[in-house]
Amino acid sequence: MAKIEFSELQNLDGYVAAALVDVESGMLMAGDGSAIYLELSAAGDANVLKTKMKVVDSLGFEDFVEDMLITLSKQYHLIRPLETNSSIFLYLIMDKAKANLAMARYSLRSFEKSVDFS
Repeated sequence: MAKIEFSELQNLDGYVAAALVDVESGMLMAGDGSAIYLELSAAGDANVLKTKMKVVDSLGFEDFVEDMLITLSKQYHLIRPLETNSSIFLYLIMDKAKANLAMARYSLRSFEKSVDFS
């Protein structure tokens, strides 16, 4: 697993977990949070992202998935393919009662630009 420091994201109100995930395999490349919970969530959300990317492509949209939000009753799950490599995505889980969704989306964009994912 890659060594990535998630401290910038950990400082967000409502932070629960974060990960870097391979879209094709659903494998966790780096993570911070409960390992089994995070691995299962990341693998499932990789399938969701792959499906949405295929739909966008099939419809002939000249566009891309910037990010996705899955809203649960108590959590937000944010999925953001890397701008530099759409076969990898950042995954952020937030406590819905404490999270600022706009700040979380901004922080994911900022986080991606500040970290070398190679």
